[in-house]
Amino acid sequence: MWHNMILLFPVILPVLAGFAAWRIERRGTRNALVGTALILNALLTFLAITTGSEQFVLWQITEKVPVFFHVDGISKLFALLISCMWALVGIYSFEYMQHEENEGRFYLFYMISLGVLIGLSFSGNLVTMYMFYELMTLMTLPLVLHEMSKEAIAAGIKYLLYSVFGASLALLGIFFFFRYGSTIAFTPGGVLTAESMAGHEKLMQWGVFAMIVGFGVKAGMFPLHGWLPTAHPVAPAPASAVLSGVITKAGVLGVIRVVYYLAGADFIRGTWIQTAWLTLALITVFMGSMLAYREPLLKKRLAYSTVSQVSYVLTGLATLNPLGFVGALLHIVSHSVIKNTLFMSAGAVICKTGKTRVDELRGIGKQMPVVIWCFTIVSAGLIGIPPTCGFVSKWFLAGGALQLGETAFSWVVPCVLLVSAILTAGYLLPITIQGFFPGHDFDYATLEKKEPSWIMLVPLLTLAAAALLLGVFPGALTGFADRLAVLLMPV
Repeated sequence: MWHNMILLFPVILPVLAGFAAWRIERRGTRNALVGTALILNALLTFLAITTGSEQFVLWQITEKVPVFFHVDGISKLFALLISCMWALVGIYSFEYMQHEENEGRFYLFYMISLGVLIGLSFSGNLVTMYMFYELMTLMTLPLVLHEMSKEAIAAGIKYLLYSVFGASLALLGIFFFFRYGSTIAFTPGGVLTAESMAGHEKLMQWGVFAMIVGFGVKAGMFPLHGWLPTAHPVAPAPASAVLSGVITKAGVLGVIRVVYYLAGADFIRGTWIQTAWLTLALITVFMGSMLAYREPLLKKRLAYSTVSQVSYVLTGLATLNPLGFVGALLHIVSHSVIKNTLFMSAGAVICKTGKTRVDELRGIGKQMPVVIWCFTIVSAGLIGIPPTCGFVSKWFLAGGALQLGETAFSWVVPCVLLVSAILTAGYLLPITIQGFFPGHDFDYATLEKKEPSWIMLVPLLTLAAAALLLGVFPGALTGFADRLAVLLMPV
């Protein structure tokens, strides 16, 4: 029996811990509870995906529509990534949130959001995923609103409106699959058959495209990316980190489920859907990098960077070939590791110095050498410099693009990725260079050490090390992604 129930534990535990943390007044006790729950949840998630039952029915809405959990390869990747990232950012937040009000409320929604995201990863069909997807929006909204400033409220409203619109497009697609698919359960290779769609193929194409755009909202895909650079800068740094490094991947998960587990790659390959999808993704990659290059505010620069980098993943998925798919999965992990580190580094700078603009960061490497070294290592990963994880994922993404055949995209995609990498270097490396080498005219007498405590530094060092290790030893993750690609797109 426990083999079935164990899938519930990583969903329920964070929710209960969140409510407990909300009621606890003493900061030390609350932090101990949250930290213990985060670590235990990561262990329970690992246990659930390795020893638990593959399927567990929660309840039946109707005879044909169950709400159930199902663990497959994609579930394992996302659930483990989410639980690990959430734990590291949560531990980092203990020092950062000392400077914020309403800590109890923050941890209430931070922990509930974790449980909802694990439920989203474990979802076995469209209806289950949609329920958790909507819950995710509602539970992460208070993280954006946390400071309750005029800017935070405006950003929260924008985040909600964009999310609701995207979810509405996804809901439209659910009706199409319920009517024309053989099932709404996630099935490798898709659920659409010639018999089930007979005479409605073009209508079904519009339904699939609506879902790609709908879930693409959370991933920050053009033209519905506007919420992301507005919401990230106003949220506390730990919330910004998970919004950028994790929540955007929920949109990617939705796209993967629709394209590879419902529609099937063969249904989309070579159609106008693939052309439109690749076009939107490439526009987002270039536009996000250009806007990040021009942005003077540090957190907003990183937010625009996320707009660009998550669409690297969407570009890889849109190639609809195994090499591009492997690159997309690798970049999901790489970007999560890198962007969480970048936002936590920015948060450490803001927390200890109060500096929020890039032009204020001259000499910051002398004040916070460990933080800026972590920032530098993962910046190299985001650019795609070996031996970091970002180099490996972008290598596969470029390879997938070159396999697109006799189309303009086979050379446009690598060119756009290269231009984006140059722009990425342009908006990240100057922070490091001016941070460690501020110049002869800089007043070194004004510098004093501002390094944060080990509570902040350990998560930063852990993720910076992960960015290197996943680049030097990518074999296990690459092999896992290869096996998934073969399952979803058999030769």
